[in-house]
Amino acid sequence: MLKIQEIRELIKLIDQSSINEFEYEEDGAKLSLKKAGVEASAIQHSPQPRVEEPVTSQPAPQQVEQKTETTSEPVKAVETKMDESLHKIESPMVGTFYSSPSPDEPQYVGTGDKVSNDSIVCIIEAMKLFNEIEAEVNGEIVEVLVENGQLVEYGQPLFLVKKQ
Repeated sequence: MLKIQEIRELIKLIDQSSINEFEYEEDGAKLSLKKAGVEASAIQHSPQPRVEEPVTSQPAPQQVEQKTETTSEPVKAVETKMDESLHKIESPMVGTFYSSPSPDEPQYVGTGDKVSNDSIVCIIEAMKLFNEIEAEVNGEIVEVLVENGQLVEYGQPLFLVKKQ
């Protein structure tokens, strides 16, 4: 069965997407999540008859609006600094950003470093899996937008690259 943290991440991802309903079934346990005021519930398998337990989720409209309000100013600042020639390397997932393969090794890239499309620029850890993120463009790192160990969201800009 999914762990609570995994369920929370699923709730966040579904809340940010256009999906209204999500169902997951594994080993006789079923998880059903619904948006738009419909209560989400989890059904767990046990020797007794199945029992529905509510999965508490964040009230999406209020909390998402608050997040947008608090983070919209820094994002606008980044967008105003960017010009058309800069490419954003974005996080492909929710997780923790790491700038180096381990704490005692140098970071993959920094401001001013040249990268090619297959250069590894960082690692995003999600659910104990370390995912290497590639630059996907040839160019020079102009700015690193996140700090080592910072939690990042799906689609969040990580680096600005001046294409060559």
